[in-house]
Amino acid sequence: MTLRDTLEPFFNKLPAVASPEKHVHFKDKLWWTLGVLMLYFALANVPLFGMSQDSVDLFESYRAFFAGASGSLILLGIGPIVTASIVLQLLVGAEIIKLDLSDPRDQAFFQGAQKFLVFVMIVLEALPQLLGGYIQPDPGLASVLGVGLGVITFLLLVQIFIGGALILFMDEVVSKWGIGSGVGLFIVAGISQQIVTGILNWQPDETGLPIGLIPKWVYIAQNVGADYLFSGEGVMFMLIRGGILALLSTVAIFLLVVYVESTRIEIPLAHSAVRGARGRFPVKLIYASVLPMILVRALQANIQMVGIILSSRGINFLGEFSGSTPLNGIMYYLAPINSPYDWIPSLVRESFASYGVAAPATWQIALHVFIDALFLIGGGIVFALFWIETTGMGAKPTAQKIFNSGMQIPGFRRNIGSIEKVMQRYIPKVTVIGGAFIGILTLVASLLGTIGSAGGTGLLLTVSIVYRLYEDIASEQMMEMHPMIRSFFGEQ
Repeated sequence: MTLRDTLEPFFNKLPAVASPEKHVHFKDKLWWTLGVLMLYFALANVPLFGMSQDSVDLFESYRAFFAGASGSLILLGIGPIVTASIVLQLLVGAEIIKLDLSDPRDQAFFQGAQKFLVFVMIVLEALPQLLGGYIQPDPGLASVLGVGLGVITFLLLVQIFIGGALILFMDEVVSKWGIGSGVGLFIVAGISQQIVTGILNWQPDETGLPIGLIPKWVYIAQNVGADYLFSGEGVMFMLIRGGILALLSTVAIFLLVVYVESTRIEIPLAHSAVRGARGRFPVKLIYASVLPMILVRALQANIQMVGIILSSRGINFLGEFSGSTPLNGIMYYLAPINSPYDWIPSLVRESFASYGVAAPATWQIALHVFIDALFLIGGGIVFALFWIETTGMGAKPTAQKIFNSGMQIPGFRRNIGSIEKVMQRYIPKVTVIGGAFIGILTLVASLLGTIGSAGGTGLLLTVSIVYRLYEDIASEQMMEMHPMIRSFFGEQ
């Protein structure tokens, strides 16, 4: 008996959300999606019982695309799901685990293994934060209850595990009973909240300026003279601190992503049995969507977590940290770029001065940007290719779906091989080009910054996910009006 044969019954017994036995109507899908969204916001406002106010948010700079809420029950957000996906995709891609993802049995094994890894990753991401002293138990509560700090720490671990499991099952509910992806829905919810806060928040930052864009402009208009604003220094002040560059970047990214999402190659299709029944199969430029960017940033986040934990133990050969910010060493170069404060030399010097350490040289800043570009572009290509293979979007599974729906490509024989050859001409190439392009776009967005603390990556994800959600809603409505279309998507 192989290891796979041993694990397969165990994976099959893991708790799972039941799949619908028949087609779920559009209104029901919409209600399921809204219900999960409301539950997500509710959980984001449930604080961890027993957590000290002195706790440090290890993933503060990654909140935008981890869809978590600091100090809440869903502290980890989608981090364990994404990390588990990275690990499993790398194992399958390197053929350490040999699976044919076009085989339904192998697909089921892959999904079971991924779910098991998610549970493991919840523990592995929570324990270092608890044992490393970043999530601290409340000594006052321990005293009141008459228990040791270890008991409170264990209670915190249990709560974080429950929150991580709830996120996993909520994602399943949306995927099976709702519209789109739960992971995407949570990202949109979290980042949208940050963008609204970035526009309207009247609370001052460390410089005394209001955080929100509109309150900031009102404050500047009331307290800063026009002579200064129209000077060279004043223009730079308004561009960076005044948020004009962030606003322009946000609008430009929104428009560009919408345009790119509509860019596609359309392969003509015709029904083999119904004369006049024609259609088109769209191969989008961003064929794998922008979700591979989540995988790239998650990989960087996990690398940084290792460095932070080692640094907290006095092991600084990878670099020293101030909170979750790397100050030097290899961890500085592997950290993601999030805003102009990470690459404009004068702003970098200002940021490092607040930490009380020497700022990196200009060539070190340039190397930091270059390495982040390699992560985003190279990682975008690699993870995009992995993504289409593991989600059934590759040439072979797509050809199978088209064939099963009764459609064929005009001018070609009606068999799976002919359809696959045509798909092979376009899908792999478009996936590589789209992965590289979305990596470049993410880099530019990160360099320029955005409204709020969403970051370039977060905004890019949000716009793309919302556009895909709009298309999913339109597709669901079409299938509701034309039930025969469901056969193409494998629905009953």
